[in-house]
Amino acid sequence: MLNIIIFGAPGSGKGTQSDLIKERFQLEHISTGDVLRAELKNETELGKTAKAYIDQGQLVPDGLICDMLDKQLDRMPADAKGVIFDGFPRTIPQAEALEGILQKRGWSVSVLLELQVDDEELVTRLVKRGQISGRSDDNETTIRSRLNVYHTQTSPLIGYYKQKGKHIAIRGLGTIDDIFNRICDALNG
Repeated sequence: MLNIIIFGAPGSGKGTQSDLIKERFQLEHISTGDVLRAELKNETELGKTAKAYIDQGQLVPDGLICDMLDKQLDRMPADAKGVIFDGFPRTIPQAEALEGILQKRGWSVSVLLELQVDDEELVTRLVKRGQISGRSDDNETTIRSRLNVYHTQTSPLIGYYKQKGKHIAIRGLGTIDDIFNRICDALNG
């Protein structure tokens, strides 16, 4: 089973590459943001609990996100070839929780694919995305703040997975196809 964590700073191309990887390797795709939005929309018990935190301006606790993820994995087809995790884990405690969730199924994380893109390129990409999509959070001030959070809080996961021998760095510059070809070479190598 091929279980991939797609990882990188905001604007590094995780969503775009996840779609291509999913198609090529016939994997399931779990975006924790999508899962959370679905739980909220469907007003499930987990969604109602999450909404209470969100309504108070708080982050949804890791345990609740893990419960949603666990439930999502339970819905996967029995013949699934693996999963791409997009947006999770973001911290070492989340990575440890993910290991437990997978371990009870006899699975493990195969690799953390880190899309490496320098900050100035990320800012350029996200500002451009904001101009096209109208996303209000894609302005330079907010983008730089999100990058700071990524570098201080999220990037320690790189070292965590390097220690486990499960980290692969992918240069995230060039065309979408160039980047995807690097990913395929890494996964097939």
